[in-house]
Amino acid sequence: MAHALQSPLHLFDYLKFEDASTTRHEYVGGRIHAMTGGTLRHNRISGNVFRLLSDRFDGTPCQVFMNDVKLHVQAADSVYYPDVLVYCGSSVADGEKMVHDALLVVEVVSESSAGIDRREKRVAYQRLPGLRAYWIVSQTERQVEVHERDATGAWTARGFTANDALPVVDSEALPLERLYAGTDIA
Repeated sequence: MAHALQSPLHLFDYLKFEDASTTRHEYVGGRIHAMTGGTLRHNRISGNVFRLLSDRFDGTPCQVFMNDVKLHVQAADSVYYPDVLVYCGSSVADGEKMVHDALLVVEVVSESSAGIDRREKRVAYQRLPGLRAYWIVSQTERQVEVHERDATGAWTARGFTANDALPVVDSEALPLERLYAGTDIA
């Protein structure tokens, strides 16, 4: 996320602004923030996550989206563009650009976004009623932070590295190394 633009806006005004914009912006508490571009490594890792999760959720009522689908977190008065999200709500109509909940959200972090992803976005995403897990994926080393909601609603955080397998909500664990396929990260 980059610099805030303009004074506070209502969500409706943000959505109109965003539809007309050639660049993406996130909306946080009435303020809009321009999104910065990603690196080739970021794109590759995000693509791997998308492909692997798409394979996992194929044949289920869940859909996997990446990059251009907005996630509205009403309880946090925010709209984000997660790198990857798994949505299990009612079917999404063609032409829609935003969902209002998620089962799993994934952010691939850079040095500039890590603080926002670990604090602001984590707190906001955890307010989604259907969210079961939030992954924070490093793009500099084979490391993933997994925040999971248990059956009682409590959140726990665990770190995974190198040869670990990542827990995927209601599915078989995923080898962490597969997220980094095709990258220069050893």
